[in-house]
Parts: sequence; structure tokens; C-alpha cells
Amino acid sequence: GSGHIVGIEDLPDQECVCVATAAGDVILCNLSTKQLECVGSVDSGLTTMSWSPDQELVLLVTGQQTLIMMTKDFEPITEREIHQDDFGEGKFITVGWGKKETQFHGSEGHSSSSHFRPTPDPLVFPFVAVSAICPHTGARKVRVWSRELVLQSTSEPIPGLEQALAWKPSGSLIASTQEKPNKHDVVFFEKNGLLHGEFTLPFQKGQVKVNELLWNVDSTILAVWLEDLKKEKNSETNTYVQLWTVGNYHWYLKQSLHFGSAAKSRLVSLLWDPEIPYRLHALCKGWHALCYDWHWSTDCSTGEESHLVANVAVIDGDKVLVTAFQHSVVPPPMCTFQLQLQQAVNQVAFHTDPTKSTDLAVLDASNRISIYRVGDSTVKDPTVTLGGSGFKASVETPHLEKTYRYFEVCCGEGKQVNPLALRLFTWMQDDTFLAVSQGRLATHAVIHHLTGGPEAEGGCLHLRWSVPVDGDVISLCYNPKTRAVALQLADGRILKYLWGECKILVKMAGLGTEAILGLTDRCRFFINDVEVASNVTSFARYDEFLLVTTHSHTCQCVSLRDTSLKVLQADFSSSSTPNETLRKVERGSRIVTVVPQDTKLILQMPRGNLETVHHRALVLAQIRKWLDRLMFKEAFECMRKLRINLNLLYDHNPKVFLENVETFIKQIDSVNYINLFFTELKEEDFTKTMYPSPISSSVQLQQCSGQKKVDLICDAMRAAMENIDPQKYCLSILTSHVKKSTPELEIALQKVHELRGTTVSPAAEGVTAEAALKYLLFLVDVNELYDHSLGTYDFDLVVMVAEKSQKDPKEYLPFLNTLRKMEINYQHYTIDKYLKRYKKALCHLSKCGPEHFSEFLNLVKDQNLYNEALKLYPPDTPEHKAVGIAFGEHLNQKHLYEQAGLIFARCDAFERALDAFLSSGSWQQALCMASRLGYTADQLAGLARSLAGKLVEQRKHAEAAILLEQYAQDYEEAVLLLLEGTAWEEALRLIHKYRRLDILETNFKPAILAAQRNYLVFLDSQKTTFTRHRQRLLVVRELKEQAPDETPHCLEADLLSETSSIVTASDMSGKYSHSNSRISARSSKNRRKAERKRHSLKEGSPLEDLALLEALGENIRTTENMKGEVHSLLKGLVLFGYDEPARELQQALEAALQLIERSLLEIWTTDLQQNPANPVGACSLMAVT
Repeated sequence: GSGHIVGIEDLPDQECVCVATAAGDVILCNLSTKQLECVGSVDSGLTTMSWSPDQELVLLVTGQQTLIMMTKDFEPITEREIHQDDFGEGKFITVGWGKKETQFHGSEGHSSSSHFRPTPDPLVFPFVAVSAICPHTGARKVRVWSRELVLQSTSEPIPGLEQALAWKPSGSLIASTQEKPNKHDVVFFEKNGLLHGEFTLPFQKGQVKVNELLWNVDSTILAVWLEDLKKEKNSETNTYVQLWTVGNYHWYLKQSLHFGSAAKSRLVSLLWDPEIPYRLHALCKGWHALCYDWHWSTDCSTGEESHLVANVAVIDGDKVLVTAFQHSVVPPPMCTFQLQLQQAVNQVAFHTDPTKSTDLAVLDASNRISIYRVGDSTVKDPTVTLGGSGFKASVETPHLEKTYRYFEVCCGEGKQVNPLALRLFTWMQDDTFLAVSQGRLATHAVIHHLTGGPEAEGGCLHLRWSVPVDGDVISLCYNPKTRAVALQLADGRILKYLWGECKILVKMAGLGTEAILGLTDRCRFFINDVEVASNVTSFARYDEFLLVTTHSHTCQCVSLRDTSLKVLQADFSSSSTPNETLRKVERGSRIVTVVPQDTKLILQMPRGNLETVHHRALVLAQIRKWLDRLMFKEAFECMRKLRINLNLLYDHNPKVFLENVETFIKQIDSVNYINLFFTELKEEDFTKTMYPSPISSSVQLQQCSGQKKVDLICDAMRAAMENIDPQKYCLSILTSHVKKSTPELEIALQKVHELRGTTVSPAAEGVTAEAALKYLLFLVDVNELYDHSLGTYDFDLVVMVAEKSQKDPKEYLPFLNTLRKMEINYQHYTIDKYLKRYKKALCHLSKCGPEHFSEFLNLVKDQNLYNEALKLYPPDTPEHKAVGIAFGEHLNQKHLYEQAGLIFARCDAFERALDAFLSSGSWQQALCMASRLGYTADQLAGLARSLAGKLVEQRKHAEAAILLEQYAQDYEEAVLLLLEGTAWEEALRLIHKYRRLDILETNFKPAILAAQRNYLVFLDSQKTTFTRHRQRLLVVRELKEQAPDETPHCLEADLLSETSSIVTASDMSGKYSHSNSRISARSSKNRRKAERKRHSLKEGSPLEDLALLEALGENIRTTENMKGEVHSLLKGLVLFGYDEPARELQQALEAALQLIERSLLEIWTTDLQQNPANPVGACSLMAVT
């Protein structure tokens, strides 16, 4: 009862509501106790109360036009007069350079740019704007004050400025309204009071008044609350709420809510949710509360690839701006064509039939549905205009076919008008629509089937049936193939609705080929009920691909064919790995649409402008489709424009390309393009390196011939071009010769030379010899081409090339004249030698006669062409022998004595052959050469003794004995050599052959007895060493088991890096760690030496157990190798009755072998035998007996 309420604020922290009245009272209403408390009163009354966003301060405007700033506990801070003559602290001054008072220090600028959010930090909300009418001038001004009520700035007097005021939460602008002579605008101020932009409301001057302007929390939507001005006393007053957004510096009216003129539906309160950015609360006079949750959606035409035209519709008040991205990409607010409606547009729905995806239906604010179809229409539709904002494009436009009205939906008691009676408007089939409305309960929804056509009486849509849904439907998606509708409820459930049967399945489970793709407001991307990624900002599906943009400013394109959710999750989680599926995009980019049968992906930037990118995955997929359809021209042009390597034209399917080479050439039909293709050819298969084929694609057939790829393509295309039009494709034919792995420059030059004799008519498409040679010089270095022309031995061609080069005629003309005077073979030899083609030069020189043989032989020696030279002369000729002797001398110099001896023997140079065989140790061949030289018996004996001495040095006693016995006739010395080499049986044979049994007593028996004693001593030493090492190994293993952490395990030690030291200093001596750090830089020989040093048998060394294993293995191998020698010795001992020495030796060997066999499993445990890292194997020792 204290007067009209001028301000109300909910204070959650204090659990009360603060109310200010016009009488000047400030009242707190406690929500828990329901008690009222007057916390203060102003005698002059109050006109406004406003709380700061953080609810730390409250500002009161009194009836005396003063401002009172108070704390949340209503303690006064300061009081100021609203109307000040001064501009404020932010007054504009002339700025001088370098003065301290004019330098920017950053504090105020930082504060004013902060975002408005509910936080107690006083620096976040440093200013308050006050709009008031000056009592003296009558002009309204906007003043900006600080939290301490210090005036910062004052706007200039603006005629027609109205009372509505809203400070953008981001802090950049202040919104208000201005009535101009012929329009009604929403204007924006900067903090310094200057105007900064405007847009016009879609009403006539004096038609409406603006009650309030409201920004949502993230400053993206401006809500305008309007109502009609009463022109007559009893006239009806309509109220409206309009939602405006800005994009690319253009303000769009996105939604228009008409609350009608009924008293109960009149809007009394409107506010944005303080936490959820896109939630709008409205309260009507009849206590009808509405809560709207808005979300952004892109209205794109849908359909199969062959019918999709990539039309995108944008709502702009009473216009629908349509851009056909298949024809052109234009920046908004420009468009391809626009549709003019009678009322503001709220929803747009494209036809879901793939063959009619260009048709669209528009639902406006008066619940009228306008149907636009693309088809044969002779009458020009005045509501459709080409090219918004001056842009025009030649494209087929739709025409308005019919308009339907929709009945009002009753909500609760009476006819309460719901401004959005229909939502999620979807065009199912011709004249069949699906929409959702609010149920009788807040948590219920109703699905309506609406039909037009003959059933629509009086232009009203016929309600075919309605299906209630137990839940609030927040999104809807229709699949035209299965005629199934997916409904998402507010609680997260997804229902499957079969609209043809009017059934709702409780949950979408077992979808089979169907899948639901969804993105939450928290950027979590789901497929069905599985979260695939958590940083997705937008997505689109095109053909087999799924494209997403992410918070990491990337666009990823993955294939959905033959994939699984786990694979997709792995692909998105590894998005940092660069490949063809991932590319960087501008910060904040969102997907608009994908242009079908093309490679364009349209992205929209945060500011609103568009950007077209060609995602590599889409590009490659489209190119593969074109190549499969033999559309080479489209594929080539796309690859050239987007810099895709042209090798893919062949590598995609080599067999098909080679079979359709003529088709390729005819489609390209450009010599320059064909030459470009030739120049990019490489041997590598680009489908395995740069552009790997998709996993699901079939394996492409590669050419089975051994010919190289580049040569194969050049030959195939050259044959096709010569068959089609050799004159037209002359330059391409030359390119095919030059591009081969071994360039055929001589053939190319010959073709150019042939052109000199032909004339080209102006109508023909051929080229002249001059043009062809000029082009050839562009491909090949002129000096290289000059050399190859010289190699053709055609002097006219040489002169033609030389004239195009920078060579001095005084240099090459005398040279050519000298060549012309030579004999033909010698001329060719001279040219080939000049060109360093020595094999050809050798061939030509061999035909010049014997007078040039010395020159021939010198060339052979200089260039090591012995093999080629030997083929040029018959074997019996003196030239062949001279070359052979020179070849043998060359082999001798390279220390290939045996080969030299063979060559000398072929050339009958037996003396040189004998020397070569003596140097190589080939005693059989040496004796053969001695025989060919007619050596006497004494000479042969001397030669045999010399060879026997060399063989003894090589421990080849048996072969030396053969030489002495057969060629030197010295069997006694032969027997002694055999005894020295322990060849007991061969020695016995010679003794009995020459009946020298006395040698048995003097030499043979003492030798076998001495050998028996030596073997006994050696076996005893082996047993002692083996036992010592085995016992020490057991001790070392026991110590390691007791302290496993002190030293590395013997098997693991082999795996340690040679360049690092894991063992600590207390476990490993300094010299080991030092050597380990240097091993990597040593040679292989030093590396092995260091390895042996590392495996030291010294007690306490870190790898002693490994060293012991190696020593034991070597001991076992040595003992096993003795078996054959001991067996031969035992036969000799038994033969001459030395049974006891023989038994003693045999027992010693058996004892050693049995000791080894018993110890094998103890030394090489089961773990060591199974471990592949075992450094010392015993696989061959298990059979020792």
C-alpha cells in the first residue's frame, strides 16, 4: 500500500526480494518468513531502482533527479545530481606525444572491456549508464557513471531518444531506441557517449513503443519488447517480442513472438535466464508463464548426392535469404535470391524428399505456412527477387504455390495465445507436415500431423491426427528412407516415431543401419548413446563422410563406411596427428554445408563471414569417383586447381587408365595440360605414399610388366597421340620422349629435324620445327641437347641446335668442319670420345684398322674397358691376345692373381700365368703351367719344394706331402709332414708303400705316444677349467638372487643401451661406464673388443655371469671338436698294441664329455633355453656322448 512499484529484484543470497515503490520506500520481502521489512525511505519518492549484476551495489533514482549509490546492506556510499553540465572524466582532449598525463596505462580500458557476469569482483562492473531527460532543454541524454558515481561521459543530445536502455554484458555497447522522422531505430552507444551503429525496427513511425531492451548473458541476442501505441481509447493493444542477432555487421530479426491483444496474454515481464544463455522467460498478465529455450540451427536443403543443391536459408525478419552454394558463394547478408513474406518468419523447412530438396515451406509469426516450389512457372513471382544487396546470379528460383493457415492451439483454460504454437516444423511429403506443440502439462508435448491439398478447407491445414508424448520434445530428425522420426526429449531420451503407423517406440535400440548423430551445448558429440568426442563445435554428414569442427581449430573428415564407434573414437582422439582427414581452420569456424558433387566445404566465421575450404579427404573422394566414372577432365581440373599430384590419375587404377588413354587425351584436349601431366610423373605409387586409398576400397591392379611406370605411361600416351593427331600433339610427343627414365633425346631431336622438311598451314594445329626446338630447349639444357644432337652424327641437326644456344660459331664450326673431313668410323669415334661415350667410341675405333690399335689399347687401359674390348676381336687374333695380356696385368695390379693367371693362360702367356698362380697359391694350376713351359724333373722338384713350403705355412700338411712325394720324390720328408699334421693313416700308407718300416720305430710310434700325452694334459686342463667356471657360476647366481636390485639381470643386461649406464657407480667400476659412453662412436672391430672386455671373468665384475657362460660354451665346443682327432689317434694306438695309453685317453675323453652332459641343465637352465635373448646357446651340445 505504499504506492506503485518502480523496481523489483530477487536477492538469492539474502533469500528475499527487494521492492522499490514510487512513494520512496525500499522494502525487503523475506521468502522464508513471508515478512516485509522497510529498509529505507526517500521523501521525494523513487523513479527507478537498479542492482549491479553482481548484486553488490544498488542504485536509486529519486524524484529530485538524484542518484543514490548504496551497498547491498543499504548503506549509502554517495549521492549525485543526475544532470551535470560537465561532460565527465572521459572528456575528449588533444593528445600530445610523450606526456605522462596522455599515456595509456591500461587500468580503465581493461575494466571497461570485461564481460558482465555474476561475480562479486567490483572491477568487472565498473560503470552504470543512466538515461534521463534534461529538465531545461527537454533532450534525453545517456550518462555513464563509475561505481563511485563519478561521471565518466555524457552523450550528445539525440532527438527522439527513448527510455529503453540495456548495457551489453560484454561491456562494449549500450543499446537504446530512437524515434526518427520516418523510422524507429535501435541505436548503440559506446562508453564514451558516441553513437556506434543502429538498425531499424520493422514498424511504421508511431506504431509501437519499446518497453524494454534485454541482452542475453553471452551478448549474442538482443530481445526487444514492444507494444502497440493506443490511437483510440478502446483500441486493442498487441505486444511483441523480437529476437535480434548480428552477423557480418548486419542485424537479423530471427524470431518474432506475437502475444496478441487479449488481456490475459498481455506480456507483463520478460527476462533472460542469468545462467542459461538462450533461455527466455516471459510472464503474461493471466499468470501464464512461458519459458523458451532457443538454439542455433542451419536450414540446409537435404537429399541424396545427385539431387542435393546445397541451398541454405537465413531468416531475416519478413524475408528469407536463400544462397545456392552450388552456383556461387557470397558473403551474408548477400544471397542468391530472397523470399518476401507478409509477416516475420519464425521457421523454414526444406522438403525432405531427396528429389525435391529445393522446395521449402515458411512458417511466419501469424502461423501462416507458405509453400515455395521450384518448377515450370510462366508467371513471375513478385515475392521472389534475385540477388539481395545488389548481387545477381543465374539460378532457378522457386515460386509461391500456396499459403495455408493453421488453427490456434488451446493451452489450459480459455484461449491463451502461445506465440509459438508450432515448433520443429518439418516437411515430410507433399502437403504433409509434422510439427510439435506444447501439451497440457509443461513436461508433455504433442506431435501433430498436418495435411494440405484437397483436405485443406478454406486454406486451413487439416489436422490428421495428434500423438501425445510423455516428455518435452526439444529436437526432431526425419529419415525419408525409413520414414522414421527420431525425437529427443529434454531428459535426454531418444524416441523412434513411425509416423506412417502412428507409433512411438520407447527407445531407439538396435538401430541396424540407422544412427543418430547429436551434439550437446557442451560440445559433446554422440552417435546413438555413445560419446565419440568431447570438443566438437559443429558437424555435418555428407555421403559417406562425417565432418566436424573442434575447439582445437581443426576440421576433421572421417569415413563412416565399414567403421565402428571404437574406430571413430580413436580417430577423434588422435586428431593431433596430421593426415588427409585433418586440416586447420580459423578460430571459431562452424560448418554451414557441403556442396554436393564438388569439393567445397562452407564454413562460417564468428563474425559471420563465410570461408570456402576444400578438405583433402572430400577432394580425394570426389576425384576417385570421377576417375571410376572415367570423367578425366573434371578430375584433372580439380587436381590442377587444388594442387593434387597428377600421378593419382594413373595410380588410382593403372589398368583402367592404360585401357582408356585415348579417352583421357580427348577429354583433356589440351597440349599444355598433357605436358603438365608428363612433367609431374614419378615412379612412386602415390596411392601408397601421399594419398593412401581408403581401407574399404578394393586393391587396385598394378601393371604386371617389368617396365617402369613413367616409361609405360609415356609409351602408351605417345602411341595414342600419334594415332589421334600427331601434328596437334607434337609438343606432347616430344615431352613423352624427354620424360622417360632414360630420356630419348636423340629420337626427339630427330622428330624436330623431320619437321624442317614439312610446312604447316595456318589452319593446322601443328607446330614448326623452330617452335618445337624452342620447346625442347625449355625442357632440356641447351648444352645437354647440343651433346645429344652431336651424338646423332647429323651435323645439320647439330648446327640447328647450336644456333639456338649461346655457343660462339667460331668455336663449334671449326670443330664440326674437322669432323666432316675424318673417315666415318674415326669420325664417330671422335664424337663418342668427346661425349665420353667410351664404349661406343671403342666399337667405332675397332673398325678403323690396325694402324689405330695402339690408340685402341690406350683407350681400353684408360677406361678399363677390357671385357668390351675382348668381344670386339676374334680369340685367335693378335689384337685379342694383346688386350688379354693387358687385362691380366690389370688384374695383377688389383691382386686378383688367380683370375690374372687364367687370362694369361688363355693368351698363351704361360710364364706370366705361372707367376700369377704361384702368387695365388694355386699349386695345381702352377704345375700345369710348368708342364706347358716344358720344365725338367729337377725344375719341377724345385718348384714342388717351393710350393710345399708355402702350404706348410698355411698348415696344409697333406697337400704339401703330395707335392714332395709325387714331384720331389722325397717320401721321407712327406711322411714327416704327415706326422706333423697328425694325418696318421696317410703316413702309414706312405711308409708301407715305400717299405720303410724302420720309420715306424724311429718316428711314427714316438709321435703317437707324444700326441696321446698332449691330449691327456689338454683334457685334464679342460676339465679343471670347466669345473672351476661352473662352480663360480653357481656362486654368482646365488649372490644375484640374494640381492636382485644391486646389479642388472644377465639377460636384461644384453638389452641395455650401449650408450647409457643404468648400473650405479657402486655396482660398476668407472672404466665400464666410461667405455659404455664411448662405444657408439667406435668401429665395429673396437666394438667387439669392447664387448669382450665388458664380459670380464674377473670376480665381482657386473657381467661376470655372462662371461662365465661364454667361457663354458667355448670349453664345450673345443672338447667336442677333439672327438675326431682322438678317434684317429686311438686307432693308431690300438694298431701297435698300446692298449693302456689308448684306454687312458678314451676314459679321459669320456669323463670330460660325461661331466659336460651332467652339467648342461645346471648351466643352461630351462629359462635360459626358452629365452630368445640367451647369448650362449647349447642346442648342439645335448647330443654329446
